[in-house]
Amino acid sequence: MRSYFLKRIIDIIGSLIGLVVASPIIVVISIIIYITMGRPIFFKQVRPGLKGKPFVIYKFRTMLDLRDENGNLLPDEKRLTTIGKFLRSTTLDELPEFWNVLKGDMSLVGPRPLLMEYLDRYTPEQARRHNVKPGMTGWAQINGRNAITWEEKFKLDVWYVDNWNILLDLKIIFLTILKVLKREGISAEGHATMPEFMGEEVINSL
Repeated sequence: MRSYFLKRIIDIIGSLIGLVVASPIIVVISIIIYITMGRPIFFKQVRPGLKGKPFVIYKFRTMLDLRDENGNLLPDEKRLTTIGKFLRSTTLDELPEFWNVLKGDMSLVGPRPLLMEYLDRYTPEQARRHNVKPGMTGWAQINGRNAITWEEKFKLDVWYVDNWNILLDLKIIFLTILKVLKREGISAEGHATMPEFMGEEVINSL
C-alpha cells in the first residue's frame, strides 16, 4: 500500500514538473496547430483506465478531419499532417497527458490506454493490463512500442502488472527518455501508428 502511495506522489510531482517545464513548448505547439489545422487544438477521446473505468485522455491534435463521400474518416496516414508526424515521432503530442496524470486518471508509468471497444476483445489474461492505472509510458513502450505485435505488447503489459515496483518505474522513465531521443518504434510497418486490434481469435485465424 505504501508503494502505491509513493507511486502517486511521484506521479503528482512528476506531472507538475512536466507541465511547468513543458509549458513554453505546449504554448508554441498550440499556436502551430491552430495556424496549420485550426481548432480543436487538443484531441480528446474516452479511454479505459483502472479496471476499465472510462476517462477522457488529452493529446495534441495530429490529424485532419478528412472524410470520403460517404462521411467515413479517411485512413490515418491520409489525415496525418506534417506537424502531426513530427509531434508523434518526438512524442510531443502526448505532453497534455501530464494533466491526466495530475488528475489521477493515469500514471507516469503503466500500460498505454487503448480504445474502449478493445475491452471486449481481450482474453482474460490480456485484460489484466487494466489492473493498474494506464501510463504515459510503459514496459511495452521501451521494448518495441508500436513496432511489436499486439500479442507481444499485451504480454509485456501483463508482465509489468505482475512485476511492478518503484525502481522498475524509474527504470522505464529513464529508458523512455532514451527511446524518445532515438525516435524508435513510432509506428508499425505499413501503418501511421498501429493497426486496429481485432481480438485474439482474429489473430489466431491469420
